[in-house]
Amino acid sequence: MTAFRKNRLGVQIAVSVLLFFAAAVALFVGLMAGSGRISAPAWAGSVSYVLAAAAAALWVWSLLLFPKGAPKEGKKKGFGILLSPLLADRSPSQRVAYVGVTAALCVAVNLFEFRFADVQFSLTVFASVLAGMLIGPFLGFAAVFLGDAIGFLGNPAGTLYMPWVGLSVATMSLIAGLVMRIPLKFKGSGYVKLVLICVLTLTVCSVGINTTGMYFYYTRVGFSQKSLALLAERFGGANNYFTYALVRLLFLGQLWNSLFNYALLFAAVPVLNAAKPLKIKIS
Repeated sequence: MTAFRKNRLGVQIAVSVLLFFAAAVALFVGLMAGSGRISAPAWAGSVSYVLAAAAAALWVWSLLLFPKGAPKEGKKKGFGILLSPLLADRSPSQRVAYVGVTAALCVAVNLFEFRFADVQFSLTVFASVLAGMLIGPFLGFAAVFLGDAIGFLGNPAGTLYMPWVGLSVATMSLIAGLVMRIPLKFKGSGYVKLVLICVLTLTVCSVGINTTGMYFYYTRVGFSQKSLALLAERFGGANNYFTYALVRLLFLGQLWNSLFNYALLFAAVPVLNAAKPLKIKIS
């Protein structure tokens, strides 16, 4: 028992890591089974999603129960990224409240979209990155993924739920939280971190996860008439991942929506710096 108490943080870290990977693997299997990429019974995808949700819920619960000051102790052991400075000295109930408020923000931005010309804009990227900066990479990931799922249920559009979209925005929060913990000390380092966050979230999440998921999905069910028309007009009808990614980024507006959100993020920097209770040291 004494040995367990001394190594409590290490045990919690190990359990959290295992639960995270269990949720990730179950979600991946569900996506592959649902898209027909692997041969599996019809019920395998649904079961995988249920297991992923259960593992993710246990993972979040394990993070919320970390003792106060755990990041300070964990920093000595190389695990200082467990919780954000904002949540490090909060009680589990307070952490639950922060995660709930962050998830509610993500739900709200999922329901609010506007169109300018042919480009549809939303604040999803801005809210996702901000979540990682505020409550840390892991709880931010969970809050954003949950907010995306709940926001979908409240969206009257009636479209099919696409888990890779939630995975994409949740990974934005994960990346933002991790980058914010990089110990850069020189003047203007905060803006360097923001640039790095923008580059990584655009390439890894918007292109690497979201666009890739959309491409394989539409390869199976058929591309929209607008996409086909743009592929024919811009690339002579050549339909491969590279041409689809360019069409989605440049002509369907994904790049312009991302740049709009990144501009809002940079505009918010002075406010984040001034709000001392948020404990965000951006520059």
